[in-house]
Amino acid sequence: MNPFRFEKPFIQPLVHPAVQPENKEVDVLRLDQLDPLLSGNKWFKLTLYLQEALDLNKKRVVTFGGAWSNHLLATAAACQRYGLASAALVRGERPAKCSQTLQDVESMGMQLYFLSRQDYGQKKIPEQLLMPTDYTINEGGTGAYGVQGASTILDHVDKHKYTHIICAAGTGTTLTGLINAAAPGCTVLGIPVLHDRQAIEGSLKNFICNSAVKWQLLVGYEWGGYAKHPDALLSFMNEFYKQTSIPTDIVYTAKLFNACIRLLETDFIGPGSRVLIIHSGGLQGNRSLATDVLCFS
Repeated sequence: MNPFRFEKPFIQPLVHPAVQPENKEVDVLRLDQLDPLLSGNKWFKLTLYLQEALDLNKKRVVTFGGAWSNHLLATAAACQRYGLASAALVRGERPAKCSQTLQDVESMGMQLYFLSRQDYGQKKIPEQLLMPTDYTINEGGTGAYGVQGASTILDHVDKHKYTHIICAAGTGTTLTGLINAAAPGCTVLGIPVLHDRQAIEGSLKNFICNSAVKWQLLVGYEWGGYAKHPDALLSFMNEFYKQTSIPTDIVYTAKLFNACIRLLETDFIGPGSRVLIIHSGGLQGNRSLATDVLCFS
């Protein structure tokens, strides 16, 4: 089951002053290029859940997310393509004007139910969304199917080529899938984008099944916490794009690439390394910024 077709995600060599090609090779897996709506890692995390929903003859998918959620956008788009209804529990009260993301998902038929932050934290699902034909997916696709789906990201590269694989970490689902799928001896690095290392580690340890791979969470690159984007980070995004032609988003990939550049500059990743950085998409979230903040759209 696949709502878009691709041979392989685009692999772009990273050309940047921090990369000395004579002793390090760095590639970027451009998952952001796959599909305008099912961008990045989202489709990989959703695919097995949606397949089960169809197999069980469910009629509506129910999930969770915030006002600029990439997960909600991908879920709404996938459900629309497969003829499934969709509904979302959204964190916070309904604003006078919804974000562009929420407007988009509503235009695709997703019903929105706004919850107080307390109820959202407890994942209280209204009774009308607990019908026998409803199918619930956790926020961000967290869970065994999400991990299994994320592991297939590495089916599209020669994973034995790389000594290091690096990705951003929110729930830790994609990171766990990469750890499970990586080649023996590889080091997989996760860059947390929020101040909740214990939650990410808990998720990792629940689902990791590959003991032949080393992994590590590298904290200190959160830039104030989830979705925080101080001016210095925005400046980095613009400069990085001018240097590499790679656009990044304020929640995940700007923090990821900033961390990667710093790691390469300090030789944390040593000579002879062959590195794969996972660009997990999420660029639509930049629409929350004023139109003149970034030099790319």
